[in-house]
Amino acid sequence: MTFDSILRQLRGGLIVSCQAPADSPLHDPGVIAAMAKAAVNQGAIAVRIDSPAHIAAVREQVSVPIIGLWKQVIPGSEVYITPQFHHAKAVAEAGADVIAIDATERPRPDSETLSHLIQQIHTELHKPVMADIDTLASAQAAVDAGTDILGTTLYGYTPATQTCHPPGFQLLADLIAKFSLPSICEGGIASPAAARQALELGASAVVVGTAITGIDILVQRYQAALSAP
Repeated sequence: MTFDSILRQLRGGLIVSCQAPADSPLHDPGVIAAMAKAAVNQGAIAVRIDSPAHIAAVREQVSVPIIGLWKQVIPGSEVYITPQFHHAKAVAEAGADVIAIDATERPRPDSETLSHLIQQIHTELHKPVMADIDTLASAQAAVDAGTDILGTTLYGYTPATQTCHPPGFQLLADLIAKFSLPSICEGGIASPAAARQALELGASAVVVGTAITGIDILVQRYQAALSAP
C-alpha cells in the first residue's frame, strides 16, 4: 500500500488497539490475532498492535492497515514506544503498514534525533509514521521532523502532562486547527459517545483500546468497585 492509500483508509472510523499486559493469558499472538480479526469483522478500519510477534500473527488474519509499534524500556530514557530504528525495522518486517513512535520531547535513547528516526523509517522502510505526542509543542516538533500522522496517544502519560486526564479533546482541537496532517484521537476513549465526539471535533480516526480489549484492567476496576467498603 502507498502512503496515500494507507492514509485514506485511516479516515473516519474506528481503530482498535489489541494489546494485553505481559503477564496476562491474553498476551499471546494467537489471542491478539483473534481480537484483531473480531474487531475487523465488526467494522474496525485498522488495528494498532504491539511487538513483532503479535503483528505477524495479526497480519495473517487481517488485510486492513496495521499500526505497529514495539514497547521497549531503554535504560536512561523514558521513551518506550518504538524508541529506536531497529525496533521500527522489526515492526515493519513483521507486517505493519504504519510505524507508531514516541514523538514527545523527552530525551531519546543514544541521543538520536526524532527527525533522523523518521527519515530512516521513510527512506529505508518506506512506511508512514504516526507520531504519538503529548503536547502541541511535541506535535510541532514531529511535524517539523516529517511525520505523516499525529496521535494524542501520550497526552496524560508524560511528566509534561501528568496533571491532564485523557481524552485530550482540547489538544485534538488544537492539532486540527494548526496542522493539515491527519490527527488521530487516542487515549481515554471509554464510550461510543466519546469516540463520536472525537470525530465531530475533526479527528481523522479514533483509537480505542482498553474499553474494548482491556479485559484485565476492566475486571480489576469492576472488582475494586465491588469490593470497596
